[in-house]
Amino acid sequence: MSKDKNYNEDSTSNSLDVGLWKKMIGLMANQKKQIILALGFVFAEAMIAIALPVLNRHAIDVYFSGGGTTREIILFALAYFFLISLQAYLIYEFIYRSGKIEMAVSYETRKKAMEKLQELPFSYYDVTDSGWIMARVTSDIARLSSILSWSLIDLVWGGFIMVLLIGVMLLVNVKLAMIIIVVLPIVFIVSSWFQKKMLTNYRDLRAINSQVTSAFSEGISGAKTTKTLALEEQQFKDFDTLTSSMKKKAMQAIVLSSLYIPSVILLSTLSEAGILWIGTEMVIQDVIAIGTLIMFSQYATQFFQPLRNIAAILAQLQMAQASAERVIGLLETKVELADHQHVQEKYGTILNPKPNSYEKIKGKIEFENVEFYYNEKEPILNNFNLKIEPKQSIALVGETGSGKSTIVNLICRFYEPISGKILVDDHDYKERSIGSLRSQLGYVLQSPHLFSGSVKDNLKFGKLDANDDEIIEVCKLVGAHEFIMNLDGDYDFDVGEGGDRLSSGQKQLISFARALLPDPSIIVLDEATSSIDTETEAVIQYAIDSLFKEKTSVIIAHRLSTIVNVDRILLIDKGEIKEDGSHDELMKKQGMYYQLYQSQLKDDELNEVL
Repeated sequence: MSKDKNYNEDSTSNSLDVGLWKKMIGLMANQKKQIILALGFVFAEAMIAIALPVLNRHAIDVYFSGGGTTREIILFALAYFFLISLQAYLIYEFIYRSGKIEMAVSYETRKKAMEKLQELPFSYYDVTDSGWIMARVTSDIARLSSILSWSLIDLVWGGFIMVLLIGVMLLVNVKLAMIIIVVLPIVFIVSSWFQKKMLTNYRDLRAINSQVTSAFSEGISGAKTTKTLALEEQQFKDFDTLTSSMKKKAMQAIVLSSLYIPSVILLSTLSEAGILWIGTEMVIQDVIAIGTLIMFSQYATQFFQPLRNIAAILAQLQMAQASAERVIGLLETKVELADHQHVQEKYGTILNPKPNSYEKIKGKIEFENVEFYYNEKEPILNNFNLKIEPKQSIALVGETGSGKSTIVNLICRFYEPISGKILVDDHDYKERSIGSLRSQLGYVLQSPHLFSGSVKDNLKFGKLDANDDEIIEVCKLVGAHEFIMNLDGDYDFDVGEGGDRLSSGQKQLISFARALLPDPSIIVLDEATSSIDTETEAVIQYAIDSLFKEKTSVIIAHRLSTIVNVDRILLIDKGEIKEDGSHDELMKKQGMYYQLYQSQLKDDELNEVL
């Protein structure tokens, strides 16, 4: 599982991270207007909440004692009704504005997360579980959006009204006010203790939740494998162990939360009881009027209500901090493979390219003393050199782990050399934007991925502005048009999630057409014929022989019969080029390629007999 550089599951801080929450609040930067309006409405509502007990005191001390005229009482009732109505309207506006803020923050944060995921290189996905990522962009962001839009505004409102109440109470009666004030340090100490415990617990809970999400993802994607290996019971046991651990942590969190809030309520109730006790004696002694006591009682309730809310919000913040750490960690993940600043100025970023800024690539590729490894202790390429001329077709063959895919990944700039250079058209490809290179590169994977949608939608991912004639033409060239026309809806046929409504061969042909649609200068086939039937292989073989003549092509070959007509075959062994030549040349040498070809030929003959 990936660990974020700045914030991760191993964080040991048990207090609120102010710097972290400043960054989270920064996600609300585009909502300043709505935030100001929401705060304005809750501040106005707080002023009304302060004023109502004062009116109640006046009513009790004057009208209940027989004072005041009928006209005064009617005017008082109308004023009271107006304030209550205004208070209701202000609450409505606050809820409306906070809802808008929540949706906007959720949208903006998910958009930033998606942009970051598009920028991150292959190496990030090599070490990061998909379940971990899914938990970040779904439940974590949803939780944080809610906290930022509702809880933080409630926190500001609570602090504001508490300060106002203390000020008013001190002006009216210091002795009664001190009964409330003296409780505050005790509440703070209790809150601090619970916050540390809850943060640790919720951090562990979120970490386990990521594992559960990942287990669900693997269980769904690997359902067929699970059933064919009869692993259902074992999978269930493993999942049950994981969810049982999550249940245990969740119960611990529930216990802490269920103790925290009642503890604050108990302290506030004792304070209110103290006000009634001492205040009643003061009324009996005629120190204060009954209306003042009732006003203080209402103020005590009003004071401790936001205090209880603040206690609950702090508990939520502790719970959400673990989510905040992960979301900020994702958003701040360093993009290790990115264009230099001067390249971005020329071409724009990969997500925001400058129109017409990409010059045509001729297709010359050269490796100069390239060193590369995924793990420093396990070098893949060392002082590797290779020159591919424009429009030349190259096939890479060799045992699994020999370095073929690494060479292709470096050509596509999915990774960059540790040292040395890779030149495209005699220029270091780091001086060309990533978008410029990949926009002129067609890549066909061993296991092609189709997106949910129609056949046409998937083909247009290769060239977004392609018209129907262009799409049909390229499909005819690769031999895909005939089977597409036999589908229900032909080019509008819904391929299903991942293209699961099509066969492997059909998906491969669509993937092949998609790669060729933008007329790329460089074509890469990564064992594109290893998992398809003989008929589809023949179609693709024809396409390779006829369509690649005007393109630089690099083919990782599983079936050697598909590459006999390429210009050069490179036999790669332990990151080195052991043999280099055409099929006929290498067969005459009777070296490693010859032995590999003969071995595969015998296997094919044996399979035909069987």
